[in-house]
Amino acid sequence: MNRNNDVDSIVIRLAGDSGDGIQLMGSQFAVSTALAGADFATFPDYPAEIRAPVGTTFGVSAYQINLGGGPITTAGDAPEVLVAFNPAALKVSLPLLDKGALILINNDSFTARNLVKAGYDTDPREDGTLNDFQIVTADISHLNLEAVKEFGLSKSEGGRCKNFYALGMLLWMFDRELESVEAWISRRLADQATMRDANIRALHAGHAFAETAEMSANLSQIQLAEADMEPGEYRSITGAEALALGLAAAGELAKTQVMFCSYPITPASPLLHRLTRLAEMGVGTFQAEDEIAAICAAIGASYGGMIGVTSSSGPGIALKTEAMGLAVSAELPLVIVNWQRGGPSTGLPTKTEQSDLYQAVYGRNADTPLPVLSASTSGECFEMAIEATRIAIRHMTPVILLADGYLSNAAEPWRIPDMAAFEPITKNIVPESDDSPQRRAFTRDEKSLGRPWVTPGMPDLLHRIGGLEKDVETGHISYDPANHQRMTDMRAAKIDAVAEFIDDQRIEHGPDSGDIVVVGWGSTYGPIYQATRRTGVSFVHLRHINPLPRNLGEILGRFDKILMPEMNNGQLSTVLRDKLCMETLPFSKVTGQPFLIREIVEKIESLRGDV
Repeated sequence: MNRNNDVDSIVIRLAGDSGDGIQLMGSQFAVSTALAGADFATFPDYPAEIRAPVGTTFGVSAYQINLGGGPITTAGDAPEVLVAFNPAALKVSLPLLDKGALILINNDSFTARNLVKAGYDTDPREDGTLNDFQIVTADISHLNLEAVKEFGLSKSEGGRCKNFYALGMLLWMFDRELESVEAWISRRLADQATMRDANIRALHAGHAFAETAEMSANLSQIQLAEADMEPGEYRSITGAEALALGLAAAGELAKTQVMFCSYPITPASPLLHRLTRLAEMGVGTFQAEDEIAAICAAIGASYGGMIGVTSSSGPGIALKTEAMGLAVSAELPLVIVNWQRGGPSTGLPTKTEQSDLYQAVYGRNADTPLPVLSASTSGECFEMAIEATRIAIRHMTPVILLADGYLSNAAEPWRIPDMAAFEPITKNIVPESDDSPQRRAFTRDEKSLGRPWVTPGMPDLLHRIGGLEKDVETGHISYDPANHQRMTDMRAAKIDAVAEFIDDQRIEHGPDSGDIVVVGWGSTYGPIYQATRRTGVSFVHLRHINPLPRNLGEILGRFDKILMPEMNNGQLSTVLRDKLCMETLPFSKVTGQPFLIREIVEKIESLRGDV
């Protein structure tokens, strides 16, 4: 890299021990990137262990960011800049790099003991391992301690500032301002004056070192173009933040309080953390003792007239399934957010996957269909939270909203929407008639088949409700065989009716017909978007999965081959074969890591070779 190098975009990876503050360093760099007007996408990649042994490869925490003029939809394939805090971080990250990448190494950590713990027999700085890369070394740990010496901190306390020292170097390299990071430090450590001032000093010292030391002859200062983005006010946002704001906005649109009931589980917990800060927006939160209690409390909230919401990951969703059936039987609105993660059981709790689609579409006892939606980007989590709430209230049913671990933590620039552009969320009204309160409470809308949202205390509407099968007309308990058939048909028809209220499927880009169309859902949007743009093939991305958009079959029928990249073993392919009788070409990846753009490009090119 040459000094004052102008590039359209660049991929940076920060990696170190799980106690090195890598995620914090990355998130602050992302904020500075947003303020500079660049487009970006991030990928926090951290271990499952709360505190893995220091210096080991399975304790490596990483943060990857792709930034530049855009449009940027993924955190990038091969990092072009790697900041490695220790040998383990280097060992884990090196296979991801292409030749010529710039590696900034913290020399102080390359001790004999750390090399052994990382699995190195020899020092990679000296044995030729790094010959294909540009290497810049700095004694970051030592220089940082020198910078904060005057504050009288212990070696351990002073060492915790080194992420800001390295961040200062990175901010100089990309010509970023320091003020936003200073402001964040001042807010976060307002009651710890010494640590506040030490971290700010480390930040400035790293910036000055990169600018003035002999190192600046090797470390390029890179200029990035501003992104050509739609006018408006933007902020950096993660999927968890966007979904929390979306739920709060849904409550405003429905003029109804939101009650979020949850039990902590990775990667769903950040949603609970975010919603606890939104009490002034009419959002209540309740941390239950287990998953079953959480969903039952949310159902109770919906019965009482609040928008009940619960959230979990696959293992917790499995525990909630019996209560989902109760909400279906009682015909109550409920939003269920599933943040998918890798593997069965505990599996890979901090890694991403899309393997709960079967669970969402089919995974309940009896015939218990539910609407299933999926968010595609971190920012889109906002709109999909509103859409899930709208469907739940209109059709009086639980709704499953699928996200995943990648979307929960990944950040992107998000244009703050004008809420006046969103239609209000309306409730089914209780019909005026001479019928009994029981019958009026279960009089369903002709189009949506949603019943009125009758809550305790409504005048003259005392009614019976519960999990036992009920008469399709009156809502009274019924064991009649013919009635159970009618109720089962009605529950299926209610979900089918959702398709009458959603937009037709569109092609994201590419020809209206042809040899190949790539179909995706969820967080595969970013890499598929880039891969199809590069190859010129058509791209269709699904947000509504059950029911599917009415025109989807007609669109897909115009193509010879349907390629479906999924982070599972082909679950959407099964759903489309079931619902549309269509054969597709599954393309599976279940490594716990998102798709790379080049993986999809190579697959598309291989299909072209078969034509």
